[in-house]
Amino acid sequence: MVEIFVDQISERLIYTLDFIFNERGLTYKLNNDFLSFESSTNQKLNYSGRHFDNVVQLIPATLLFDEAVFIYGIEKSTFGKEECLSFNRVTDPLASIFYVLSRMEEYTNVREDIHGRFSSKFSLQYTYNWLEKAMCDRWAVAFIEFLSEKLKIPLDFSEFNIQIRPTFDIDNVYAYKWKRGFRKWLSIGRDRLFMNKKRIEERRKVLADEMRDPYDTYKYIESISDRGFDVNIFWLLGDYAKYDKNISHTDMRHQQLIKKMNEKAVVGIHPSYNSNSYHYHIKEEKERLEKIIEDPIENTRQHFLKLKVSDTYPNLNILGFKHDYSMGYADSLGFRAGTARPHKWFDVNKNQTTNLTIHPFVYMDGTLNEYLNLSIDESKNIIWKLFSEVTRFGGEFVFIWHNETIGNYGKWDGWNDVLEYTLSLKNRK
Repeated sequence: MVEIFVDQISERLIYTLDFIFNERGLTYKLNNDFLSFESSTNQKLNYSGRHFDNVVQLIPATLLFDEAVFIYGIEKSTFGKEECLSFNRVTDPLASIFYVLSRMEEYTNVREDIHGRFSSKFSLQYTYNWLEKAMCDRWAVAFIEFLSEKLKIPLDFSEFNIQIRPTFDIDNVYAYKWKRGFRKWLSIGRDRLFMNKKRIEERRKVLADEMRDPYDTYKYIESISDRGFDVNIFWLLGDYAKYDKNISHTDMRHQQLIKKMNEKAVVGIHPSYNSNSYHYHIKEEKERLEKIIEDPIENTRQHFLKLKVSDTYPNLNILGFKHDYSMGYADSLGFRAGTARPHKWFDVNKNQTTNLTIHPFVYMDGTLNEYLNLSIDESKNIIWKLFSEVTRFGGEFVFIWHNETIGNYGKWDGWNDVLEYTLSLKNRK
């Protein structure tokens, strides 16, 4: 037990200390009573500007005690063996954890990419080359080592439980099958206009049952579940639009496929691209999926990873979602929230911990192949590096693939090997 004195006990502080101590099987006690703390016989830390004789002190930044979102003077510093953040020239690993874990910088940095997303290039972690490091976990360990050294007591962590969690987004059920009406004829017309003989022949063979649809990889996803992996699937059921092109949710064949896959995996909603501008769509799409599988939907991941923390998460929380898997970047690999550990979303505007659990992901298929243009071997090497970081500091190794990217088709020829390599890491923990 470590007793920590503070001038003020805040929700931000409790959230941060729970991440440090509770996640690692350690205990702490907060005390803001000067006399009570002075007489305590516990191991003690003074996290304030007050003075106590013979008590280890760490001067805090104001961030964990502020009640609004401010813009701080932030610089790179060091704490123990780790690079760290300083806020208005005060180096503080606890404030650093909260700042990154809560994604506070995304409340004040309003820059967006063409899809309205907070790009990794805008983040401090990218600027300081920290994205591929679980910095919040590193700061937590550095803080515990600081306490252990200064208090001269062993603070041993509980053993980490690493889980490999494959997840799949279903943006477009099939390449050719089940397309009806104007969509079918528009696709045919486009292929003929551009003389795309390969697609014309593929479509003919698929519709004549002479060839499997290139996006029909559902038996493969089922087989991954059969190997003992907890599989999550996120299904797009938004109305047809420029970036929302799945088969209609009213198609009975589509509904039967969703029901079938729900028997092998946990199916959640993949809120449409348009739902970020018109939030009532999320509720509507959630209800569509609940009607199909006849169960409440608690899991979600944003289509195109269109996550605006200060806007998206409040809406998901209000709608009763319990788990979100959108925390990561499309354009970079690594740890957007500084950790691979599932953690509760902290509503910075309301200064409170919510019931929405964030499950960060470490990589997406499109990031490797499309954004970074990595080779298959290069992808395996970086995946191993990220996995080693998670193995060292704990958490879930969550990664994203799509039904259309795992069938060794087109530009994804051979990439099934990268997925299989990731799954094989289960035996290397």
